[in-house]
Amino acid sequence: MTVTSALVSFAAVAALLTIVPGLDTAFVLRTAMVGGRRPAFAAAVGIGTGSLAWGAAAAVGVSALLTASTVAYTALRIAGAGYLVWLGVQLIRETLGRRATAAARPETTGASSAWRAWRRGVLTNLLNPKVGAFYVAVIPQFLPEQAPHLLMGLALALVHNAEGMLWFTGLILAAHSVRGWLRRPTVQRAIDRVTGTALIGFGLKLAASPR
Repeated sequence: MTVTSALVSFAAVAALLTIVPGLDTAFVLRTAMVGGRRPAFAAAVGIGTGSLAWGAAAAVGVSALLTASTVAYTALRIAGAGYLVWLGVQLIRETLGRRATAAARPETTGASSAWRAWRRGVLTNLLNPKVGAFYVAVIPQFLPEQAPHLLMGLALALVHNAEGMLWFTGLILAAHSVRGWLRRPTVQRAIDRVTGTALIGFGLKLAASPR
């Protein structure tokens, strides 16, 4: 397998993963609907940053440890589940007992909001062992023997990132086009409560998953 054929083949596999609705898509879409384009793109870049880390880890065998070690995988799974539940509770709590416009728009304060969205994107991705499982199962199959594994792992992750950014850009622009309606306090509260409930559900499902 050549480097070019590996990149092309992996792109086809990663494209399918990208368009399947999941936690990353829900997080970026919610950020776009409530916070606007800048925080949403920051969240997407954060998710991409996490993917790069997973790609590098998978290439050098760190992710294999998570697959082989029950203790390591369980620790990451519990940490990820706890983070998702905490994030979901925070979203729901912010819609209660406050003015709706203030509670439902935590990501609308300029550079600090973009940084917060990026950081949450990174943590959401890195604390999801399912992402690590995908990378460790797939990336080693696309590492040509003649290519440096670390660089090739990063290149494959960049391919996935590029596809993800195209997908997220479409979602962000679509959400922005109807943001006037989405800015209504009742709609914002509903978005945060639904998203928060979904995050809690993701967390509980992850915590209960044996592997």
